[in-house]
Amino acid sequence: MATPKQTIKDILAELPTLLAVAVVETETGMPLASHTNIADFDIETAAAYNTEVVKAKLKALAALKLDQKVQDILLTLTDQLHLLKLSPTGDKFIYLAVNARDTNLAQARQIMKMHSSSLN
Repeated sequence: MATPKQTIKDILAELPTLLAVAVVETETGMPLASHTNIADFDIETAAAYNTEVVKAKLKALAALKLDQKVQDILLTLTDQLHLLKLSPTGDKFIYLAVNARDTNLAQARQIMKMHSSSLN
């Protein structure tokens, strides 16, 4: 099992051009560890608002009575991709922001899948 801090280091080693990455506690929206390559990127605000996205999707599944688990969420912006990948227990998620033009989406999703499964 990896710590949130180690998870951030490992993702950064595999995606050094990322814009921002954080391991976020699903209940509170607080980043447990984070890194940004952009000085004015407010990772704490991003974590808090993306927590609301995760919680809204979980509420929707419950309201629809779907026996499903959220694995990941992809938000496609004009020139960025924001990925949210829940841990197996759902108590944490990885938030990743990358440049859409220079990031392979399949590779980014695979990296997040690998690291989210080892979060403790």
